[in-house]
Amino acid sequence: MPVQLETERLMLRLPQLDDAEALLDFVGDEAVMRPIGSEPGGIEVAIEHLERWIARWRLNDLGPFLVVSKAESRVLGRVGPLVWNGRLWETSTLADAGSDAVVELGWAIGREHWGSGYATEAARVVRKWVYDERGVERLISLIAPENTRSARVAEKLGAEPTETVQTQAGPATVWVHPR
Repeated sequence: MPVQLETERLMLRLPQLDDAEALLDFVGDEAVMRPIGSEPGGIEVAIEHLERWIARWRLNDLGPFLVVSKAESRVLGRVGPLVWNGRLWETSTLADAGSDAVVELGWAIGREHWGSGYATEAARVVRKWVYDERGVERLISLIAPENTRSARVAEKLGAEPTETVQTQAGPATVWVHPR
């Protein structure tokens, strides 16, 4: 059965290829894409991201949710877990990373929705789901030091900064989430 989560204002659902057009503003905005290590683009980039997100669900039985406004039935962004190999700090799968697997809770909301609390609201419900339904023991967020907006979200979620690691996209602070 497909996973779907809800908050008072949001529905979080699995991505589908049909969502490509709904993601055009999101993937086309450099201010949204650069902090998550991606280049902005058009429909091809939207499809690329959706294919990658769908594959993560298939390979790990977890992955990014699309965040949809209940009031507008509009895609606002994505929030969800991503698996890393914590020894190499490269994205991976649970099977490939084995004992080096680290699960990250990541978020990215379209710029026109920044400051509305959507990232915090969605991340809180996804974090609970990851801990309760997927049995993850430790959940982190990797945030570039200059990404103060995401750091504020992590703080609101009660996460604590620990160390800085080097990822493919550059240095990132490891924020550890409470259970």
